[in-house]
Amino acid sequence: MLRRSRLVFAILLFPGISRADDKPLPPDAGLPVIEWKDAGEYIGKNVIVQGKIVQTRNIGRICFLNFDMSRSFTAIVREAAYPNFPEPPEQLYDQKIVRLRGLISEYNGKPQLELVKPDQVTILDVAGPIPPAAKPKARAFTGTVTVAAFNVLNFFDDYDDPYHEDEGTPAKPKAEMEKLSTTIHALDADVISLEEVENRGYLERFNASMLSDMGYQEVVCFEGNDRRGIDCAVLSRFPVGPVVSHRHLHFSDGSGGQTQFQRDFLQVEIRPPDAPAFYVFPVHFKSKRGGADSSEHTRLGETQQARKILDDLLKREKDALFIVCGDFNDTWDSAPLKAIRGDGPTALAEFFHELSKDTPTFNAGEHKDMIDFILASPEMAKRYVPKSYKVLEGSLQTLGSDHNPLATRFKLK
Repeated sequence: MLRRSRLVFAILLFPGISRADDKPLPPDAGLPVIEWKDAGEYIGKNVIVQGKIVQTRNIGRICFLNFDMSRSFTAIVREAAYPNFPEPPEQLYDQKIVRLRGLISEYNGKPQLELVKPDQVTILDVAGPIPPAAKPKARAFTGTVTVAAFNVLNFFDDYDDPYHEDEGTPAKPKAEMEKLSTTIHALDADVISLEEVENRGYLERFNASMLSDMGYQEVVCFEGNDRRGIDCAVLSRFPVGPVVSHRHLHFSDGSGGQTQFQRDFLQVEIRPPDAPAFYVFPVHFKSKRGGADSSEHTRLGETQQARKILDDLLKREKDALFIVCGDFNDTWDSAPLKAIRGDGPTALAEFFHELSKDTPTFNAGEHKDMIDFILASPEMAKRYVPKSYKVLEGSLQTLGSDHNPLATRFKLK
């Protein structure tokens, strides 16, 4: 169900956004347009298929829309969906040149696409040209990896998720999406941790439509524990290995109670070519909304548990290469940050000391603090490229977010 109130929310919350730019990504954004004859090459993928329906047949429980007499590619409409169409599909689309949007599946060895709603179909007067598929920009791996972290602020689509309290959050306006794209291009990171992503599908569409030249082949996003549905995610140019979620762990909140990670504490293995693999832990700990003191015990519980997970990893792999990065929602001298960074030979290394002491990563409101970090394991810190730590300072209007992104580089070979 579409969130009908999202336009009003967007205009009230972000008055600088025009009505032309307040809409989210359209449903076809980022989807490749293909000839019907090529549908078999896209099994399991969402695409837009173009062709002429030359034969239709309704057998009661299902309607077939065939693109050739041998039925080598077919669109189907099931009986339950018939009421969604203004006329019987076998009459509405017979002999029509169409573009169909949907998932290509396989049945009896042949590709098919299921139609549920008429807005999946565009009727054309003539067959339009098929645009060339976007090709990821070739990137030669020199052995140096750029890692970035960016809280992308309410990266929501315009559909209601009945299992989350997302009705009060407007869809990310197109103007902000474009700013995010410009910012991510400026970072030019090989691996980027993102926070406040509603779901993987919307991130995949953003990646395909606005970051197609960046070469992000891997999109990682697991559903976590946040009541609104915001999750941590990773985009990577390199292959991704196993991904471990810790969202189901229960642990002490530091005040005698029990808690969980408010989002998750993902462990994502990144596998650069001809170089050692390393782990990225994207983080988004409990915010200070409602009061810093009242929420600190939850953040402390999260960071203590995160530190335990990191210590367990270091016991198994004493020379483990890993990065912990994202929105920590607290300052460097706070108890939660002291808990996760640790001390002694296994302490996490920081690199922001190369920056000005007043460099903020939260850019909105009165308290513009440094609350986002990129930290590294002792062995990973040895590979840090000096003076490569940077923060792109800006605002919601210039970056597309109320957080400034940060990035740094490591020499892996």
